[in-house]
Amino acid sequence: MSSSSPIIVKGLNHWFGRDEARKQVIFDVSLEIARGSLTVMMGPSGSGKTTVLTLMGCLRDVQEGSVRLLAQELFGANESRMVALRRRIGVIFQAHNLHESLSAIQNVRMGLEVHGRGNIVQQDQAAAHMLKLMGLGERINYLPSKLSGGQKQRVAVARALVHNPEIIFADEPTAALDKESGVTVVKMLKKLGQNRGTTTVMITHDNRILELADRIITLEEGAIVKDEMV
Repeated sequence: MSSSSPIIVKGLNHWFGRDEARKQVIFDVSLEIARGSLTVMMGPSGSGKTTVLTLMGCLRDVQEGSVRLLAQELFGANESRMVALRRRIGVIFQAHNLHESLSAIQNVRMGLEVHGRGNIVQQDQAAAHMLKLMGLGERINYLPSKLSGGQKQRVAVARALVHNPEIIFADEPTAALDKESGVTVVKMLKKLGQNRGTTTVMITHDNRILELADRIITLEEGAIVKDEMV
């Protein structure tokens, strides 16, 4: 790996709380992630996986250490830099976070609207195409209340991918999916890495998809305890 790697973390420490209640939760985490790779982060609940993911994904301020995302330093970064970087990444949460008053295609279209990509016709075409890839071509006009939990999650995945992000951060993206759907989503992420150089960092407890990973990083009590190429 090199300085051209899309994610470079050095000496990352993080605390929650203030004063006497202040508690360190991340301890001297350093890692470098290659372009186009699929990296899985594992570890027990409370091990710091989501905290590290959100620090790398511009969702928390870096308190100590260095996080370089797409050659931009996040430590001390101002809001305009953070916003610009967020437009170049996609985030998939375990909770689908869909807007209940919007249809599936409208929810996915938001992934383009916030980035100012194309006119509404182009946005609808791209959103419909992504939903079809997710097996939801016949449900593009359904409201979330008419979709199953797994279908909602696939809409959320489509929304995160529709603007062709350079990096995807995913927190338990297959938790609400059946085995076939979960493997399909991860294979799609893997293919994006191979075809477009999209880099994916994923938190999972799903042993079904570990064989698709290029690398598995294990955290315990806020520190990396194992880092292996697959």
